Amino acid sequence: MILIDFITLGCSKNLVDTERLMRQLEAVGYTVRHDAPEPDGDVVVVNTCGFIGDAKEESIDMILQFAARKKRKQLKQLFVMGCLSERYLKELQIEIPEVDKFYGKFNYNELVADLGKQFQPDFQLERVITTPPHYAYVKISEGCNRMCSYCAIPIITGHHQSRSMEDIEQEVRWLTSQGVKEFQIIAQDLSYYGMDLYKSLKLPELIERLSDIAGVEWLRLHYAYPAQFPFDLLRVMRERDNVCNYLDIALQHISDNMLTKMRRHITSQQTYDLMHRLRDEVPGIHLRTTLLLGHPGEKEDDVEQLKQFIRDIRFERLGAFAYSDEEGTYSNKTYSDDIPFDVKQQRVDEIMSIQEGIAAEINEQKVGRTLRVMIDRQEGEYFIGRTEYDSPEVDGEVLIPIESNPSLEIGALYPITITRADTFDLYGDFKV
Repeated sequence: MILIDFITLGCSKNLVDTERLMRQLEAVGYTVRHDAPEPDGDVVVVNTCGFIGDAKEESIDMILQFAARKKRKQLKQLFVMGCLSERYLKELQIEIPEVDKFYGKFNYNELVADLGKQFQPDFQLERVITTPPHYAYVKISEGCNRMCSYCAIPIITGHHQSRSMEDIEQEVRWLTSQGVKEFQIIAQDLSYYGMDLYKSLKLPELIERLSDIAGVEWLRLHYAYPAQFPFDLLRVMRERDNVCNYLDIALQHISDNMLTKMRRHITSQQTYDLMHRLRDEVPGIHLRTTLLLGHPGEKEDDVEQLKQFIRDIRFERLGAFAYSDEEGTYSNKTYSDDIPFDVKQQRVDEIMSIQEGIAAEINEQKVGRTLRVMIDRQEGEYFIGRTEYDSPEVDGEVLIPIESNPSLEIGALYPITITRADTFDLYGDFKV
């Protein structure tokens, strides 16, 4: 039996593509494995990220590692797919000839035929679930129309393409039949969902329809865009218990100077108004955002406005990153990347220091409350779980001592009373 090892780099959207391809290859008789500690299969498939410099470097290093193994006759075939090869196909073909074939972001299913097998349409909505079996990612669209100044995503993925609601519902039904209870709804731009296909913003209707499916315990939303926000979604969050009071909405900045330079299609006041409306219409909502520091043209006053914004809104979850000058983007062609890296990083560190204090205070307020917690795994002396406010991999966790809670089951939901908190994680006990 031929073993195919898959390595996935980058975001959860890439992971979904990997899982779909793994299911196709499994269906035609291959043994497939994902992110093995020591991949030693006959065939290796590397799913790459090409978003920013560090991610591109990681992807290239991974390809070269397996290319060297192939040179040593320790690997029969090497294939590469994903964002990096979508963006740099010709260059990679020349520079790394050891790779048997490069696939882009959308033609990776050709690998099935290239291995001498036939694509199985009956399994096109099925996947090999590589996450813990009780949660999965569901990609509802691909691509982005926003054309922000710094972002290479539209260059890689093209224009926004929504999947049909029926297609997504069918996938979620299949996933629930496999025991999945928790769904991370993902896209490059959730807010725009449906505009291309239905000529109106359809995210609220889609989430309502998914929440009606038997077996769906939690739906969590990632990567909304602040402009043209589908406000009826807030009603859905309020009315549906299985739609988490959680929203990942990347804001990037707050000063009008930077929002204009970044081509974000929104003003500072509109951003403040949106945040207040989210808080007002969904009491208790937890907001995750991403900020970009060091974009060309950023001044100290812009950074001070951003610091004040963070203090005003008090995001429950926040990440900050230094600007990476990406070829082909509007910024790369229009501006000079004239802010030194150490200044960018200093600004990131200052933002994250403020956020650390806010996160600690918000966590401390949860002590004494009883929250529903999904148990993910057992680690050392603890069961590790998450609340509806915590997405896998990126947010905090809840640690529950095994000694005093020996009967908990992985993949189940429990009412957990929070007993103490640190900056990012909570501790609790199950009390019947």
